[in-house]
Amino acid sequence: MILDKLKKREQVKTNKISSVDIPIGKWIKCEKCKEILYKDDIRENLNICPACGNYFRMHIDRRLKMIIDEGTYENFNLNIETSNPLELEDYVKKLNTVREKTKLKEAVACGTGKINGEEVVICIMDSGFFMGSMGIVVGEKITNAIEKAIEKRLPLIIFCVSGGARMQEGIMSLMQMAKTTAALTKLNKERLLYISVLTDPTYGGVTASFASLGDIILAEPHAMIGFAGQRVIKQTIGKELPEGFQTSEFLLEHGFIDKIVERKNLKETIYKLIKFHKWWNISTLIKIERRMSLICAKRKQMHGKKLKLQEIPWEKHRLII
Repeated sequence: MILDKLKKREQVKTNKISSVDIPIGKWIKCEKCKEILYKDDIRENLNICPACGNYFRMHIDRRLKMIIDEGTYENFNLNIETSNPLELEDYVKKLNTVREKTKLKEAVACGTGKINGEEVVICIMDSGFFMGSMGIVVGEKITNAIEKAIEKRLPLIIFCVSGGARMQEGIMSLMQMAKTTAALTKLNKERLLYISVLTDPTYGGVTASFASLGDIILAEPHAMIGFAGQRVIKQTIGKELPEGFQTSEFLLEHGFIDKIVERKNLKETIYKLIKFHKWWNISTLIKIERRMSLICAKRKQMHGKKLKLQEIPWEKHRLII
């Protein structure tokens, strides 16, 4: 009996020592290569596995720090709270738990910021909050951001990650697909640039709405993108799916996206696209002004009258690529 008690004490001491030597929550396992990695090393490497290059998902704050110039981000503080239209008790409890865990109020953050000095409206979704699902608040925040881009005449950038519409909010969540699409139609009529960046995973109602409507659609390497999941499709059609199905590489090959961009190059790529869009606008405006000058000169020659050109507002000649 005495020996058994001594053994138990030794085990307790050993467990205490091991818990100090290997801090809890400091390590993470890569799903691809199965390596055990130190979390700080992952953060310093833009949430990419240094062993195999696998992309880990990013928190909103990390993504903002990576893309937006330091000190330039201003959040759109909308005073709206997540509702519970179906009056589900578990939903409220889960919301509180997720908010405490992620330190986020909802699955998307929207605001203005600068990318290498170029001001933009930016929205970033977070998979850690109900898998980035789109409910009433997410739809409203995205729509408000689009309207702000129109009002301020700024490029719109949306980083998408989502499992689809939020089931806990029923048909109200599905209505956000139509609302965000209608807002983007207005943005398109104003000839403003919209860049959609698809990250892993982007599925369901988000893919079927604003994620797929960018003037330019970028994606991170190996991101899974689609509407229904692979298992659902396979069971529905009763056939094997092609290799690499729904990966960003597969979608690039089939024309669904425009370019796959490594995480370290995203900021510079978006900046170059914005600058090119600006240059194209200016060169197009110059061509319009020259053409109108030639028309007026011709009319003057024909009618012998001096015609005055009205100044063309810059906003009316913003054209997209």
